[in-house]
Amino acid sequence: MAWESNVTSGHIVAGGNERGNGSDQLSLASDVIVDKANYSLIICDSSNERVVEWPQEDGKDGVTIISNIECMGLAMDESGSLYVVDVEKHEVIRYRREESQGTVVAGGNGIGNRLDQLNHPSYVFVDQNHSVYVSDTKNHRVMKWEEGAKHGIVVAGGQGQGNNLTQLSEPQGIVVDQLGTIYVADYYNSRIMRWPKGATQGSVIVGGSGPNE
Repeated sequence: MAWESNVTSGHIVAGGNERGNGSDQLSLASDVIVDKANYSLIICDSSNERVVEWPQEDGKDGVTIISNIECMGLAMDESGSLYVVDVEKHEVIRYRREESQGTVVAGGNGIGNRLDQLNHPSYVFVDQNHSVYVSDTKNHRVMKWEEGAKHGIVVAGGQGQGNNLTQLSEPQGIVVDQLGTIYVADYYNSRIMRWPKGATQGSVIVGGSGPNE
């Protein structure tokens, strides 16, 4: 759905033809980004295990650009490289423009909690240095993988599942600002956490159920 400014209703820009696997359908879409260069939407069509590109102008049908992937989250860097979270393989894959094969840029060493592993990652953010931030959901942490790194570093959480300010509980969406401050949707704690660069604990900025939250 798309909503323009100062309107009370939106309009369908992708799917809308009931749940299914046709070229004009989606099933449990989990994330979407805008490809400004091609004036299209890139969609994680999760249940259909595909990534679909949908033209924004007269887009009656989508085109599958990646198949056989249990995708969850998407990101795109300034050069147009696409980053896709593969939940089933516990990895993040980068697809450069015009490349048919992707490159693993985070995880890819099976399920686990080592610094070179992920456990059911969900969402991804890519900064201007091409560092990849991943919501390592079942490990209750956010990981940062610098470009070319063989392992990541824990930048938020990582102290087990919980609701202390040092902990997260199945983190989901993430955004990182130019100062390196991380904003993370702490799913099961029903709060948004702010985690400054290098900090050992975060602060609650929205929601939560503890004192002063």
